[in-house]
Amino acid sequence: MAVGVFDLFSIGIGPSSSHTVGPMRAAAVFAEELKSLGVLAGVASLRVDLYGSLAATGHGHGTMTAILLGLEGFHPELILPEEVEERLAAIADTGILNLAGAVEGSGGGVALPYGVGDMVLRPLTVLPRHTNGMTFTVTDGAGEVLHAATFFSVGGGFIVREGEEDAAQQELEASKKDLPFPFRTAAELLEHCRDTGLGIADIMSANEKASRDEEQIRAGLLHIWSVMENCVATSLKRTGVLPGGLKVRRRAPDWFDRLKKECARPGEDSQDLEFMEWDFHDPKYWQEWVNLVALAVNEENASGGRVVTAPTNGAAGIIPAVLYYALHFAPGMDTATAKDRDGVVVRFLLAAGAVGVLYKEQASISGAEVGCQGEVGSASSMAAAGLAEVMGGTPAQVENAAEIAMEHNLGLTCDPIGGLVQVPCIERNAIAAAKAINAAKMALWGDGTHRVSLDEVIITMRETGKDMSDKYKETAMGGLAVNVVEC
Repeated sequence: MAVGVFDLFSIGIGPSSSHTVGPMRAAAVFAEELKSLGVLAGVASLRVDLYGSLAATGHGHGTMTAILLGLEGFHPELILPEEVEERLAAIADTGILNLAGAVEGSGGGVALPYGVGDMVLRPLTVLPRHTNGMTFTVTDGAGEVLHAATFFSVGGGFIVREGEEDAAQQELEASKKDLPFPFRTAAELLEHCRDTGLGIADIMSANEKASRDEEQIRAGLLHIWSVMENCVATSLKRTGVLPGGLKVRRRAPDWFDRLKKECARPGEDSQDLEFMEWDFHDPKYWQEWVNLVALAVNEENASGGRVVTAPTNGAAGIIPAVLYYALHFAPGMDTATAKDRDGVVVRFLLAAGAVGVLYKEQASISGAEVGCQGEVGSASSMAAAGLAEVMGGTPAQVENAAEIAMEHNLGLTCDPIGGLVQVPCIERNAIAAAKAINAAKMALWGDGTHRVSLDEVIITMRETGKDMSDKYKETAMGGLAVNVVEC
């Protein structure tokens, strides 16, 4: 199917869309195939091979445990954090994996002695299609292969099966014929806007209506925003340090307490108010609120919590932070009704999604493929477009905002310390959110004309990613991942 807004904004668990969500999804697909092929009952042994970046940074990204959950039948968009903890504890305690049978109502699976330590890691072997490769193989008691499949996690939770890449591309192109306004480039998107007089969010909405009605689109996008809000609220209730061994302290809860003190109305006792209850935002603290939301989301992501890929987990805090800014600090929002605010959410996410389609179609949103410019850079660009859209920008200004944001994220490397999505990832989301806001403001003060087009920047990002050393593409073999540890 053509890439849509609900593909780019999907619900999953942290800490990584390409290393956690994608592998879990691939494992779940493989487990379901064992049932559909009728071979599950004959499975006597299981083998999982992980290649390239998945093997190099899999432990820090929760890849192995995510695959275990997927093999048991869980999907990232449905599993709850408490189920994650319960099943992983059970597997660790018993050493038994319930292949394709742990989900309630699944009809039972096959109990196999299997755990994280049984996976075969091949960090120096990169399969031709993508560095995030994984192969699943099951055999019977005689050692005969019953079923095997290789998948690639290509960023944002998207997966591709080996051997079906061309067919998937053909299906994608065919599905675009059903869209009223198909586009692959920003130039095509802007041409649709000029021909129809519609905004970028309107074009994206019209395309979404090819597969769901207007109320479903609206309800779905508002649900996405509610998950983002709840992610922040949940994160602000957690204290201590993040898991993984780096001992990174959670800062968001303390920041929220300080902001409540700084922004409290005279004579108002508001310290007991929770994030979802807070309704007063002193304009002079706009950047602190943006930082808070970005940090909170990514601290929750780093701890394996429930987040929205936007368009990836590593960049999940940028769009919520900028949308929060739009709802609380954009002109006119202080008198906006609830219906008005819902409209802002919908238009913001549609415009951001349209720009996300451009990155997915022309380049990549995978840090393992093009570095962090493909994750944080894409998210910053999408957020800038969303903000410019809801602040009244013309299509040309929205495209300009997206271009400015990405232009100043070009070359961004992916070198997380210890393979954990913590340093520099968490702070990087806050910085990129501020870049997105500034990019939108710069574009809105212009008339939409600019020297460098968004398409040219996207192509530059793609080519920069190709030229970038593999050390800086989510392998933990260069940059901060090496130098901080050595120091």
